[in-house]
Amino acid sequence: METLLQHLTHGNALFLIIILGIGGGFQTGYHNTGLSSPSPYIQRFINSSWYDRYDEPPSPQTVTMIWSLIVSMYAVGGLFGAVSVKFFSGRLGRKRAIICNSFISIVGAGIMLTSKEVKSFEMIIVARILYGYSSGLGASLHLMYLGEISPRKIRGTVTLTSTTFTSLGKLSGQFFGLSEILGREDLWNFVLCVPACFSVVQVMVLPFFPEAPRYLFIEKGDEKACKTALQSLWGQGEYKQEMDEMLTEQLAIEAAPTKSPLQLLRDRTVRWQLITMFTICCCNQMSGMSAISTFSFDIFLEANIPKDKIRYITLGLGVCEIITSISCGLLIEHIGRRVLLWGGYGLMSACLVLVTITLNLKDLSEWVPYGTAILIILFIVFFCGGPGAATATLNSELFIQSNQLSAFVLMGLLRWFLFAMLGLIFPFLINGLSSYCFTLFACMCLLGSLYSFFLLPETKGKTLLEISEEFKAITVCGKSFLEEEKAETRF
Repeated sequence: METLLQHLTHGNALFLIIILGIGGGFQTGYHNTGLSSPSPYIQRFINSSWYDRYDEPPSPQTVTMIWSLIVSMYAVGGLFGAVSVKFFSGRLGRKRAIICNSFISIVGAGIMLTSKEVKSFEMIIVARILYGYSSGLGASLHLMYLGEISPRKIRGTVTLTSTTFTSLGKLSGQFFGLSEILGREDLWNFVLCVPACFSVVQVMVLPFFPEAPRYLFIEKGDEKACKTALQSLWGQGEYKQEMDEMLTEQLAIEAAPTKSPLQLLRDRTVRWQLITMFTICCCNQMSGMSAISTFSFDIFLEANIPKDKIRYITLGLGVCEIITSISCGLLIEHIGRRVLLWGGYGLMSACLVLVTITLNLKDLSEWVPYGTAILIILFIVFFCGGPGAATATLNSELFIQSNQLSAFVLMGLLRWFLFAMLGLIFPFLINGLSSYCFTLFACMCLLGSLYSFFLLPETKGKTLLEISEEFKAITVCGKSFLEEEKAETRF
């Protein structure tokens, strides 16, 4: 704790973390929850604009189709944004890529604001695509920048701030959606443009901060600029240890040049990192957290909680996310990533099994629905204090610098694809399986717990090269991917 405070108070790093957060994770979190409150107003807007255009009301199927496009195009945009992270980051550098991404968010907000005045639901769809693109690109750039500015001793805490800002964005989406704030029919387009205000702040302030030190040293070969950036962010010092680590990694990269996403998938030396990334990402997306965040109203309605109390419970969920995320940020460097993952997944699995039971017993007593709400709150606490926190840090530690851009492309593709698929199938799951859909999520959490406990090495306090060697040493049934590659090379 003392080391963390010393680092954050001696330079400009804390301010940079905040600026990165409001234009990165905050945007993703806000757009995940911000659409739920104005949804009935937007559907009425679709009806009225269609009638004004064609002099007849649209069919219910047409309204549903347009509304589905508005919802799903966000994930489609996110998918394309995730794919383009390598192009933007490689061409422009981390800082300029983030500034460019903020402009995309601002353009999306301008289109969203104008859509109501010109009575065009098509413009809402376009704005949602741009929001998604900005979120997909921004989430990867945010995490990458944090990983490249943080010293090894507090890398976990710094990268974990991305999760904290995502939780803050989710809470803000729920808060601004309240009818007492902006959640009214005459203001629905404004509630969807709030994140753009923070994008404007980021565009104005970020140019005054330095580029990521690791990017300057390893990719640009500018040792002097790297040292200046470290001193600006973390205070005066020689930073010999940090720069020696970068030099070692740079020499390793020269021996193994940058790979494309397809080349990375074929590379057996990073096979365990890829398996870990895909397993943890799938377990996170299919753990039920995304579904609970997106469909919390329907879930609490299914649990027989009164409608007028649901919005306050969802606000409580957002507050729990932030408190847990901040608390975990202070503890992650002491506890480690591995314990947070297997322990968190295990407790989440237990919560989901109990949620299934209470949903089936909801008519037994009037307190049972509130028991379900408490279990869901505990589930969110265990996620934000476990896998949700550790994953953000782990993703920035799995690959050395030369492989990180391609890894972020693959990770973003998988995350946004699963997010889109879950958004499409969850309404059918809850209709078809009712409360038993949570048993599927419990199984995924159990899988994540077992994988983390038996196979995942601890990454706390290690350099990226040391972590890479740990993964190469993993053996299953006495065999490793590295040994197989050597055997193939021999023949």
